Amino acid sequence: MGYFSEATLRWLRALARNNRRDWFEAHRAEYDEHVRGPMADLVREMDVRMAAFAPEMTGDPKRSIFRIHRDVRFSADKSPYKTNVGCWFFHGDGSSKVGQEAHGGGAGFYFHLQPGASFAAGGLWMPPRPALQRLRAALAADPRGFEKLVRAPKLVRRLGALSEEAMLKRAPRGYAEDHPAARWLRFQSFTLSRPIADAEVTGARLTRSLETDFTTLLPLVRWINGVLGLQPARSR
Repeated sequence: MGYFSEATLRWLRALARNNRRDWFEAHRAEYDEHVRGPMADLVREMDVRMAAFAPEMTGDPKRSIFRIHRDVRFSADKSPYKTNVGCWFFHGDGSSKVGQEAHGGGAGFYFHLQPGASFAAGGLWMPPRPALQRLRAALAADPRGFEKLVRAPKLVRRLGALSEEAMLKRAPRGYAEDHPAARWLRFQSFTLSRPIADAEVTGARLTRSLETDFTTLLPLVRWINGVLGLQPARSR
């Protein structure tokens, strides 16, 4: 038996059609039962699984699950809720935050649940400039080592290539265009992902599949974290 069901997908589809506070409050119990509760259970199971293959990584229902409320302060779209739910597994010595707010954070694993658009992912998304500069220095020092990581056949078969989201058109300032690491230096995010069909989301093997995704991503995640001063652990 899996964590999520057709009821989970139905609720998220209904939210997309009725993205209003009054509707959400009238259906909050269903959200807790079919969406938030199962996601918390999945986080707990993945935390147990990671203790065996990546003990430095953490899954915590209170910190791993992203808020469903949208930040609409600077958006033309004032819809109050996200129509997806996601969870982030992070280094225990780092931060549970992601993106520009993740000072002291690092690379990790991500699961995104959305009808028809779910996916598993990992790496480091849009890090703050100090972290990005440290990663660029490491890339410049050993471009072949990084290329070997991201082009490992097992990783490519499972999760494809690095996302080119927000990739620079030219090498960043301070690096020559013909630098041996020029292609990798243009990345501002270091993430890979795999789409997950609705049938897999609601199936009994979801957490096993996520474990395979995360173990496949682990060498890259550990490389990024090592550059940022976050070390692997042998046990908890």
